[in-house]
Amino acid sequence: MIKTIMRIPNVRLLLLFSFVLSITAFAQTKAAPQPIKGPAPVAAKGAVVAKAPTGPPATLAQLMKGIFYPNSNVIFAAQNTNPADVPQAKDPSVAVNPLESAYGKWEAVENSGLALADAASLLTMPGRKCSNGRAVPMQNADWAKLVGDLRKAGLVAYQAAKAKDQDKILDAADVMTTACSNCHEKYREPKVRCK
Repeated sequence: MIKTIMRIPNVRLLLLFSFVLSITAFAQTKAAPQPIKGPAPVAAKGAVVAKAPTGPPATLAQLMKGIFYPNSNVIFAAQNTNPADVPQAKDPSVAVNPLESAYGKWEAVENSGLALADAASLLTMPGRKCSNGRAVPMQNADWAKLVGDLRKAGLVAYQAAKAKDQDKILDAADVMTTACSNCHEKYREPKVRCK
């Protein structure tokens, strides 16, 4: 009897259609579980609720200490010591000195140059503060030029490191020293910090 029914074209089509519908319905119920909704979290009575930050979390000084200072030191170190001659640390995956790390030698100098170039844009983020609470002086006409000079210095260092040429590193370090000094002379001194 089943064979007789299956020979009727409309019945086969109807069974196939029913099968596809049931599979589709099953798949939709399993596809995306709905999140469990409960009451919104409530702070304990008397607890201080932290406000969401309104600007970049790091101050200008923290960027200098965390990004610019350590990366410029890698470039300065390459003036006196050929990065190719720096031995890897005992465990290069946890080396504190970038030149001795798993990404050490000339690659570390390349990375430091790029870090300086890319991080320069962090100095122009709206809302950035100096360590004294004043706004970073982005509105000053010379700020963009000073930041651009820092970016350029990082790229010069990167190109020198790619060439694996210590003479070019000496030149790059000079470009970087000039870029840093020009900004520090105007904005770093305690009496005029971030004015």
